[in-house]
Amino acid sequence: MSTISISTHMTEMEYAFTCPSCGEAISMVLDPSVIQHAYVKDCEVCCKPIEISYAIQDDSVVNFSAHILED
Repeated sequence: MSTISISTHMTEMEYAFTCPSCGEAISMVLDPSVIQHAYVKDCEVCCKPIEISYAIQDDSVVNFSAHILED
């Protein structure tokens, strides 16, 4: 007899947003175990650096912002 274990806590989640510079749709994977996070990611289309910050609560994104870094 085999036992199947199912986790109710998500290990990753996909989130989509629009590049604030070129308007291209961007999809990224977030780790819901990290409650708040901020970092810089380059747009895959226009290569502009985007400052991304987000907060997760109960496996849902409750706050997300994406801003182009100014020179």
